[in-house]
Amino acid sequence: MEAVVGNGDRRDATRHAGVDDHGIVSVHVRPGYRAMLINISAGGALIETEQRLLPGASVDLLLERSKYRASVRGRVLRCSVIRVCAASMGYRGAVGFDRPLPWFEHERVSAAQQVL
Repeated sequence: MEAVVGNGDRRDATRHAGVDDHGIVSVHVRPGYRAMLINISAGGALIETEQRLLPGASVDLLLERSKYRASVRGRVLRCSVIRVCAASMGYRGAVGFDRPLPWFEHERVSAAQQVL
């Protein structure tokens, strides 16, 4: 078995976890399911929703800031059940974007330059 060198974190972009940090006030999964944003980076997002997300499926996230809106296409990387209630279920899913989210693209470039 091979040992992991360093902290094992393969992330290539900074995660933003709060509205004060990322400025996103609304997230929907097309065709209009509400989602709660856990964190986001230039390359993907971690969301919670009451709708099941199928790993490998393509999804569109509609993100809204105070003055900007963006539609970002991505692929569901993983999804798990986080809550089971009598009337509903909750899911947490990771979505990898097909293209970097421009709002945070400068951070992704900076992180890549630090590695070199």
